[in-house]
Amino acid sequence: MQYQNILLIDDDDDDREIFKEAVKSLGNDILYTDEKNPNQALVKLRKSELLPDIIFLDYNMPDMNGQEFIIQIRNEKRLKDIPVILYSAYSKEAAEQLLLTNGNEFFISKPYNFEDLKNILKDVLNISD
Repeated sequence: MQYQNILLIDDDDDDREIFKEAVKSLGNDILYTDEKNPNQALVKLRKSELLPDIIFLDYNMPDMNGQEFIIQIRNEKRLKDIPVILYSAYSKEAAEQLLLTNGNEFFISKPYNFEDLKNILKDVLNISD
């Protein structure tokens, strides 16, 4: 499946900007939105007619962390089947301990450079060159 509608939830302004630029570099046919606050993201998701195909979610955020956000959306009929990629500086082993997985959550480490992020996005979004 190729994902066309992406939501990133990350409280770091620089990380959101880099992620946005990486998505834009992959092509104009991808709808990208981001949200700084997970609580606001939940409100918008609940009201939105057009839901994202996939959510990239930072783990470490104030007010509500990534695991708490996942618990919230998995308890909502309209949102529970949206795949979530935990996108964090945590190690994979730590992420596996943190996730309450139902098969719709995955983990990727935040890459250290732009090209690595583009390659990760190509893989996750099933985009070929």
